[in-house]
Amino acid sequence: MVKVQQVNLPGSEGEFGVLAGHASLVSLLDTGVILIEKEDKSEIAVAINSGYVKVEEAKTTCIVDGAVALSSDDSELSQALEEAKALLKSTEASSAAIAAAVSKVEHIGKSI
Repeated sequence: MVKVQQVNLPGSEGEFGVLAGHASLVSLLDTGVILIEKEDKSEIAVAINSGYVKVEEAKTTCIVDGAVALSSDDSELSQALEEAKALLKSTEASSAAIAAAVSKVEHIGKSI
């Protein structure tokens, strides 16, 4: 299990963050990027096309239709970035949601 500081999620009503001890909730997820900030301040980014999240005080569980992990540890990052963009563009989400998610993926690619 990874110790996490915060998780930022692309909710169907907009992005939201989850910290430890967050109130329980279930929410739909939209096309976008999940950002996981670990306790050591490193980040893991995962592009998703849709799904839902269940938040509990000590655990956050995401069930998604499709996902591509993007991290600096990935030796094939450029391929992962292209797969993430293709996944995002294949969804039936609004054009604005797709454009925002692809922009975030491209920004992650430039910052690594």
